[in-house]
Amino acid sequence: MPPQTAADEALFRESLAAAAGVAPQRITGYRILKRSIDARSRTTGVQIVQQVALHIDEPMQPQQAFELPLKDVHHAPPVLIVGAGPAGLFAALELIQIGIKPVIWERGKDVRARRRDLAQINREGVVNPESNYCFGEGGAGTYSDGKLYTRSTKRGDVARILETFILFGADEHIRYEAHPHIGTNKLPHIITAMRLCIEQYGGEVHFQKKLHSIARNNGQIIAALSADGERLPVAEIILATGHSARDIFRMLHAQNILIEAKEFALGVRIEHPQALIDSIQYHCALRGDYLPPASYSLVAQEQGRGVFSFCMCPGGIIAPAATAPGEIVVNGWSPSKRNNPFANSGTVVTVGMRDFKAAGFHGPLAALNYQEMVEQKAFALGGGKLVAPAQRMTDFAHKKLSASLPPCSYLPGISSVDLDEVLPAPVASSLRLALMDFGKKMKGYFSQDALLVATESRTSSPLRIPRNADNLQHPQIKGLYPCSEGAGYAGGIVSAAMDGVRCAQALAVSKSLS
Repeated sequence: MPPQTAADEALFRESLAAAAGVAPQRITGYRILKRSIDARSRTTGVQIVQQVALHIDEPMQPQQAFELPLKDVHHAPPVLIVGAGPAGLFAALELIQIGIKPVIWERGKDVRARRRDLAQINREGVVNPESNYCFGEGGAGTYSDGKLYTRSTKRGDVARILETFILFGADEHIRYEAHPHIGTNKLPHIITAMRLCIEQYGGEVHFQKKLHSIARNNGQIIAALSADGERLPVAEIILATGHSARDIFRMLHAQNILIEAKEFALGVRIEHPQALIDSIQYHCALRGDYLPPASYSLVAQEQGRGVFSFCMCPGGIIAPAATAPGEIVVNGWSPSKRNNPFANSGTVVTVGMRDFKAAGFHGPLAALNYQEMVEQKAFALGGGKLVAPAQRMTDFAHKKLSASLPPCSYLPGISSVDLDEVLPAPVASSLRLALMDFGKKMKGYFSQDALLVATESRTSSPLRIPRNADNLQHPQIKGLYPCSEGAGYAGGIVSAAMDGVRCAQALAVSKSLS
């Protein structure tokens, strides 16, 4: 149906009645099951495609309420969870349902205290290494707008994850939207509600508590030691740190715990005026009041490398996501209304072992060191205080330094830099070819009003912490469960949450067998 019809209750019901071949008054209720946007046809225009369950000539049946069967675990044996991102929080909720007490160590601060550090990053260009866009309650996703779309449906129950978010305060539309999204303005309240629930049933959440080392005896975990000197006797640890916990990765390597370098993707965040993306995608001069800001997804193969858009943020903002002084990392987010004037998306190129070796990096930390090298180069060329290197898309394509830069949502500021000096040559070359190819796929995308901001480098973890396929434990260490994005087994909020649930369930099975 047309967008205006979908937005008007009376017109919507008339359209449903026509589709069902009944009079409108015979419809006693309906429930939307799926909803997406189809903007492919220039003849019919943009259409809202919906799958709807109708009740005709019968009472509307209420949807069965979703509940979590939580248990009191105040006096249950503890399990340590390192990290309070989606993997850690959902692992904790799952353990409580099983009857195991989760103890969460989160190196960062709670969401309210974390906001002050984010304000300082944006206002002064000063990074707190323990509290930033990546570290703190809720993990990187809390202030990266809560995109809940995943293709990892075989890894777990996606619907259960979405229902849990709704239970803790998310809008019900995430249940049926093709690309569900919560919004950075709403996520902190939801994450806080999850934490309070965990504590209510006996779990513990400790902020500004960083893992320092893991004590072992004959390959079995016996305790975890924190950076402030606490020793917690535990036999199991779910390691759910996220993809930016470089000091944890280095600690594992120093303790001779097996880790492996892996490929990741590196590039820039590209920002367009949102009105331009709307006009391209919706084939109209103005989007109007009944359509959301348009998004896009692009992919190409150039010089044997995958190039793809990533974490597209309609009506969004480019954020400074560095986790240590002396580096530039950018990410993107959108509020729930997606009402900012810009659209941004990570656009990245795959890099692998050949690239790390060519740069002089070897061993398990090769990819991490390569990633760090590029981020530090961006900082050095950007001008300090998190000012980011930037270049107009057309100037980058033609290897020309931008004489001026368009307005940008990145608050610490941008400076005109030749991005060939920031990005490794194979990345810059493949990206340049892909942008011109994307311009052919999306007429108007290749534009002088589009801006490239470096660097988008935290697309995924630069290493994998191995685990057994059957019990999800580390092959060397009994009781260690490498989990989620930081360990290389997830990518995004939903897949991270599902992996947290899987690790908690595997842990419970192992405990029952021991």
